[in-house]
Amino acid sequence: MEIKILGPGCANCHKMEELAKTAVKELGIDAKIKMISDIQEIMKYTMSTPGLVVNGKLKHSGKPLPSPERVKELIRSEI
Repeated sequence: MEIKILGPGCANCHKMEELAKTAVKELGIDAKIKMISDIQEIMKYTMSTPGLVVNGKLKHSGKPLPSPERVKELIRSEI
């Protein structure tokens, strides 16, 4: 599984990354989490950051950030 966190490196982007890492650990799945800060790459998915992309599908973008449980649901939907 590939998870991308989209954002320029702001506090919310780092929080989204932590939410994704925690969700992956709690779900016990093998996933590669990658931060994407290149604006051209981000714009392929969304104009609002932070974004969460799971297996090439945009699952969340913008604020407010999803709850930890919601992040797990979004990731679980791609297992």
